[in-house]
Amino acid sequence: MAEKQAKQNEKKVTPRSEDFAAWYNDICIRAELADYSPVRGCIVFRPDGFAIWEAIRDELDKRIKKTGARNAYFPLFIPQSFLQREAQHVEGFAPELAVVTHGGGKELEEPLIVRPTSETIINHMFAQWIRSHRDLPMMLNQWCNVVRWEMRTRMFLRTTEFLWQEGHTAHATREEAERETLTMLEVYRQFVEEFLSIPLIVGRKSAAERFPGAVETYSIEGLMGDGRALQCGTSHFLGQNFAKPFEIRYLDDQNQMQFVWQTSWGVSTRLLGAIVMAHGDDQGLRLPPTVASTQAVVVPIFRKPEEGEKVLAAARGALESLTQAGIRARIDDREGLTPGFKFNDWEMRGVPVRIEIGPRDVASGEAVLARRDKSGPESKSKASLATIADAVGVLLGEIQKNLYAQAKAAMIANTRKFDDYAQFRRHMEGEGGGGFADVYWCGNPVCETRISEETKATCRVIPLTSDGAAGKCMVCGESAPERAYFAKAY
Repeated sequence: MAEKQAKQNEKKVTPRSEDFAAWYNDICIRAELADYSPVRGCIVFRPDGFAIWEAIRDELDKRIKKTGARNAYFPLFIPQSFLQREAQHVEGFAPELAVVTHGGGKELEEPLIVRPTSETIINHMFAQWIRSHRDLPMMLNQWCNVVRWEMRTRMFLRTTEFLWQEGHTAHATREEAERETLTMLEVYRQFVEEFLSIPLIVGRKSAAERFPGAVETYSIEGLMGDGRALQCGTSHFLGQNFAKPFEIRYLDDQNQMQFVWQTSWGVSTRLLGAIVMAHGDDQGLRLPPTVASTQAVVVPIFRKPEEGEKVLAAARGALESLTQAGIRARIDDREGLTPGFKFNDWEMRGVPVRIEIGPRDVASGEAVLARRDKSGPESKSKASLATIADAVGVLLGEIQKNLYAQAKAAMIANTRKFDDYAQFRRHMEGEGGGGFADVYWCGNPVCETRISEETKATCRVIPLTSDGAAGKCMVCGESAPERAYFAKAY
């Protein structure tokens, strides 16, 4: 085991500055988050990677339930005819669909679509369940897998099969549905910024970037370490675009039949990719303590057998104190591996705090704490073994905040305002992703298409917060009522 891990450790990670995509893949594999599957475009979640998803799922599930939504589960297979009821919806997903035509050795009477999203089958059921205004609002969420036939795949970011949660709600009024759409957008913003330490730009999508079948789509956008944007979650106001074709109506308090107003919203396992790309460095992962399956690792250090007994006893005592305090901790007492190897291994895995205990530490009643979010001398401090749990608890809170502050500073440094289109083009054609470009845009899809074709940047969001000042479109010079953020994106 030790020999195998030592050989693995010898393989160097591609530096971020040299090839960000290769670095990202190296980290996902070396940190044992995932591995490649024999099925094209699919990945295997390894325990450390799935533990992060479990932490995301468990915390977000609590927050979703506080809004009034309840969990349910709907079938993986959807009749093909369901998707054809909403024209924009089927057109938007057609290139990505996986279709089952045979089952039980026979050709199916109607092909089945492997779930790309669940609006259609959920709305079919809503039509059976909603009869009166007393049935509203109906607010459901499900945690499941979906399949979209991606041509170019990348671990966590774009895979043929991925995991997510998708919420679907039906309301009596437009105002209530629009309010729910923005409520969930804020739930996502708080969750990603507070729990994952990733700063965001929040706003609505342009018509070209809108979810197929939605009236409005809102998004939270993060900026990754290479200057490219990543859509971290979306919330859609669907209006009555699904209610009408699926005949989802209710009897209001005036005994009149009305169509419901709807929303849908979701985040996926691409959040794991966001954690890697927003926080990781050349040494590996840097995990926010909230999602780290191991928040602190105790590494006993000794050379002589006679030193080992006392050091190991102190290390086990520290582990017990940490565990009793609710800190997810473990001890690395693997034999045949040097302390240096162990340090590098835990740095690669992104463990927030490393606790080093040697003979001198035992004698002084202290331990060395090394925090993963910093490097050099400032990354280390000492703490009393008697109060080790308190010290680590405080340190974990500091690390959570510092990772956000570092990512926020990087986003601010890579967000620029542009008024001149030629200057914008030169910037986007340079090395790296280019960051966020804050520009005036007239809203004309012709200008949006030109930007996309000439720079590969797309409209990420039109921010919800605006000073209200009008300007001139960066592309055509016509009046522009608001600013928008453009960026190259995953």
